Amino acid sequence: MYKLLKSKYLKLSLVISFMLLCAIPSMNAQNSEQISSMDFVQIQNNNTAEAMHYYEHNWKVLRKQALEKNYIASYQLLQSEYSEATPFHLILITTYKDKAQFDKREDHFRELIEALGDLNLMNDKKPSEFRKTVFGTDAVHLN
Repeated sequence: MYKLLKSKYLKLSLVISFMLLCAIPSMNAQNSEQISSMDFVQIQNNNTAEAMHYYEHNWKVLRKQALEKNYIASYQLLQSEYSEATPFHLILITTYKDKAQFDKREDHFRELIEALGDLNLMNDKKPSEFRKTVFGTDAVHLN
């Protein structure tokens, strides 16, 4: 069992490393201080509609507001083909222009979440019923 888990996480690590290496050449020197947070999300129990509604009407809304307030530099919601090697459906990326912006992220998002109010959900299902973060990382530097 340990060998299987080790193998799965090694494959996942290799996939993530490859994705990051592919992204770095497309960055220019002006972005050398940028820091990104990435979350890899599984959609649970075939609740794709619920998950996409959640991310479109909550996660993206907060990122759009954060961008308008200059709390973040950019954001992306990417869809991925689920497989044994890549056991996730979505990749959420939030990029900060520098360490100062990154360090204030918790305060900034807390402010935006409080202003937004209740979650906008498609039905009575709670987020834990339709999504699961399988891997997340902060402080991915883009050179």
